[in-house]
Amino acid sequence: MVYGLLAGVAFNFFYLPGNIYSSGVNGVAQILTKFSQQLFGLHIPLSITLYILNIPLFYLAWTKLGKRFTIFTIITITLTSFFIQIIPETTLTTDPIICAIFGGAIMGIGIGYTLRNGLSSGGLDIISLTIRRKTGKSVGSISIGFNAVIILVAGYLFGWQYMFYSALSIFVSGKMTDVVYTKQKKMQIMIVTKEPHLVIESIQSRLRRGITIIHDAEGAFNEEPQSILFTVMTRYELPMLVAAMKESDPKAFVSISDNVQILGHFYEEDMF
Repeated sequence: MVYGLLAGVAFNFFYLPGNIYSSGVNGVAQILTKFSQQLFGLHIPLSITLYILNIPLFYLAWTKLGKRFTIFTIITITLTSFFIQIIPETTLTTDPIICAIFGGAIMGIGIGYTLRNGLSSGGLDIISLTIRRKTGKSVGSISIGFNAVIILVAGYLFGWQYMFYSALSIFVSGKMTDVVYTKQKKMQIMIVTKEPHLVIESIQSRLRRGITIIHDAEGAFNEEPQSILFTVMTRYELPMLVAAMKESDPKAFVSISDNVQILGHFYEEDMF
């Protein structure tokens, strides 16, 4: 419901009044709707076009991402189409830059929020998640690559100025998705502690993460024996790490390196 409402606001308050084309299947639906109206004089509601285009992708989600994930995605798309249909188109501004930035930001927040909670906004999200499982690339970055084709088509059919404004909107949307969807952001954690076993027990009772221990470390100031623990987790799991450290060793020194790249096996939590 949150995504459907945000998508309805983004479309009817910013995208449609500013002639901005959205990312993914949403943008394809906009192009097909406008193209059919201009070429054939046939007006098909955007909500219906959007729903029809998502139907083949439901099968991909069912086979690759799980049944529960697909069921909630279908519910999400249904609610999105509903809100796009019932929210009236309102012109807050005709400035295409403002429409591109705010429409993209609202849409990106909605997409990131659904992914963060193990759901999907449908369309390109399903394709992006499938590719991310194989490559490890971020969802937002994958989406930006796919959407290059969409904005080129929109520019060719309806005017090149719309291509540039839509590119700005898609870029903003992709970056906002990455900001909100923190499960894909990996961090390296280094812990210097006198109580390594208590820390390990506390962390692993909350998280499914491997930990490497370096024994016989020594503090330079007082030369007291220490142990160093190394692990990698996602930004989404950071609050659980903080809670584990407060419980096991509040005086431990913890260093966090953001956005690290991983080679080898890294446990990815299922989204369904």
